[in-house]
Amino acid sequence: MGGSTISNDLEEISRSFSRFPRHGIVGAGHSPEIQMPELPEVETSRLGIAPWLEQQQVRKVTVRERRLRWPVPLDIDSKLPGSFIRSLRRRAKYLLFDTDAGTLMLHLGMSGSVRIIDPAEPAGKHDHVDIEVESGKALRFRDPRRFGSLLWTSDPEAHPLLKGLGPEPLMPGFDGRYLWEKARGRRIAIKQFIMNSGVVVGVGNIYASEALFLAGIHPKRRADRIALPRMTGLADTIRTVLKRAIVAGGTTLRDFHGGDGEPGYFSQELSAYGRDGLPCLVCKRPISVIVLGQRSTFYCMHCQK
Repeated sequence: MGGSTISNDLEEISRSFSRFPRHGIVGAGHSPEIQMPELPEVETSRLGIAPWLEQQQVRKVTVRERRLRWPVPLDIDSKLPGSFIRSLRRRAKYLLFDTDAGTLMLHLGMSGSVRIIDPAEPAGKHDHVDIEVESGKALRFRDPRRFGSLLWTSDPEAHPLLKGLGPEPLMPGFDGRYLWEKARGRRIAIKQFIMNSGVVVGVGNIYASEALFLAGIHPKRRADRIALPRMTGLADTIRTVLKRAIVAGGTTLRDFHGGDGEPGYFSQELSAYGRDGLPCLVCKRPISVIVLGQRSTFYCMHCQK
């Protein structure tokens, strides 16, 4: 698997997303648990707000509530105004706003969302931070549960929250051989293994269940007992599921400009997750559910070995 292939994958996602209208209603779908934004939802958010912010100079920062998961540092108030947002990228579930003065690290937590607004729009109870840019628009960060975070760093790659993370699943460095080598001596269940952000980032509970279903691997199988060819298939299905989810998120967005900025989950295309008791799409036997690592895990007893 070459880096050029993965780069083409990301370019294709971006082109697909840009063709979708930025409006419409989020499809909630059936979900057995409270969900939080995962990699596809964060990437969808990045794609939605980046055109409004990149290469824009920051005019003003308004912090209404500093008590998030960690206190919002005063550096943001003093260093961000006057600087230019040179790029908006994503690392795992963090949005990284690279500016002339440093990097703003935003995490949506369990309930956070971002959208582009007119600065004069009245702030709601849970609208904690506005970042106004020279175009006259502003980014508004909303987080009812306040589990999100807004941090400032001069070196994001060395930041304690980022430096120990595994590779991005859609970037060079992630393939079946990497997974197989990383699994040597690991007696942990494969589902918990691929959900470990030190192994690979962005494979949340929904997407782990889906990838394992498509790869035909039982979620409780020990990671160190999976052969290289099956690990290669699993790496491929992880990429496939995440790419499909990003594109599907683009089709179910509410408006990032003037709307609520909340991307939709990949619920309309799920093969296993949330389908306990329903017929497997392959063998027609009922989908089973177990609790693994304190998370609901959906799989087919017949198709996944």
